Amino acid sequence: MSSVPLLTFLSPPLPYFIESNRTTYNPGWEHPNRNNLGVFDLLFVHSGTLHIGEDDRTWSLEAGQMLILRPDRGHYSVKPCTEETVIDWVHFQTAGAWEEIEGTHTGSLRGDYYSYAIRLPKTMTLPFPEEAISLFSKLHEAAMGTSHAAFWQRQQWFLHLLQLFDEGWRSDAAKAPIAVAEEAAAYLKLHYRAAVTNGKLGHALGLHPNYIARCMGEVFDCTPQQYLLAYRLDQAKLLLLKTNWPIARIAEETGFKQTPHFSRSFSEHVGVTPLLYRKKYTGNSLPRTIVRRATEDK
Repeated sequence: MSSVPLLTFLSPPLPYFIESNRTTYNPGWEHPNRNNLGVFDLLFVHSGTLHIGEDDRTWSLEAGQMLILRPDRGHYSVKPCTEETVIDWVHFQTAGAWEEIEGTHTGSLRGDYYSYAIRLPKTMTLPFPEEAISLFSKLHEAAMGTSHAAFWQRQQWFLHLLQLFDEGWRSDAAKAPIAVAEEAAAYLKLHYRAAVTNGKLGHALGLHPNYIARCMGEVFDCTPQQYLLAYRLDQAKLLLLKTNWPIARIAEETGFKQTPHFSRSFSEHVGVTPLLYRKKYTGNSLPRTIVRRATEDK
């Protein structure tokens, strides 16, 4: 993995847009110094060079490069611009958990089946800056609007921008532990109804099964098979609550070959049998069709 630090945001909730604009610095001008701004400051350089620092780190950002400054640190101008420098800036914040980690670590924030860990590089050179420039322009235009539609537009363009950065670092470190673990998790969630062995998973990802297992251990703190089992059981919980299907069908729909194996695994990990789980949250331990037939037979 690249040594560039990653900013990780656990979503939902999604990071949200606050304000943005485009600024031109003439030669001799500097980016303003700020301390504990309270919002993330995303900077993208169109042209020229911006010399900026955060605590003990400094950068000279050139055209096509971006940088995210933290809300709880001081940032400052390292030296004045020596040429006309045009930058886009975006202030954003999050109501959820976030952390900054070095590129060689996986961090403590991990997405699960229903949440996603948005990982943004602290700084990067965009391979296709034209796409980012277009998004910044649309974002600035929407930021000037006052209608309710403008609110949705600026949030939409802002999330497109985050997606661009999130995908950008993955293309640079395609086989990094985080990328491998998340790709494996996505495959397991898509194919949980089928029999997925470690060998089949390795073949699908084009990687050795042992490496995939090591990556998932680092990122999700479990093996691929443990992840698959947990996801299957989670899907089974949903089916127990949302349907009146017999236990045998739920076992089949969630990838278990045998009903006893499903019931045993469910009891071991959830603490109650599937029937008792259904009864606890719905009041029914048997499908309605069976209950109705039993009543009719009396």
